[in-house]
Amino acid sequence: MADLRQRILNATKEMQLMNLATITEDGKPWTRYMVGNADEYLIFRFCTHLESRKVAQIRKNPNIHICAGVHDLETAEQWVQVEGSAEIVTDEQSRHAYWYDELKNYFSGPDDPNYALIVIKPSLIEFGTMGSMTPEIWKP
Repeated sequence: MADLRQRILNATKEMQLMNLATITEDGKPWTRYMVGNADEYLIFRFCTHLESRKVAQIRKNPNIHICAGVHDLETAEQWVQVEGSAEIVTDEQSRHAYWYDELKNYFSGPDDPNYALIVIKPSLIEFGTMGSMTPEIWKP
């Protein structure tokens, strides 16, 4: 299990384009591209505008799904599917810790009142490899 956890971390620790799915107010899935990553505990983080639709959707229903781990379609070797629960985080320490310069395109800085984080704790992660039809399952 430790080896699987490490392979998941290796696939998700770098900032990358991921798909994040939430549940809309009328109970339907909604997926969007987000840039995010996982930390050493396999907690996923994304930044967002506090007034975005996804924030309202997460506050109503925190169940999410993430697709990640494919950095280049031509060299793809693995993929990751994450089922989990999301929380909107706005405390100063978390916002400053996650801040990186590219966010200046969207926010005035880490103290921008509209800057928030989506923090996701997985309940299940599937790790798949190209050529195999059966993913490995990791649960915290």
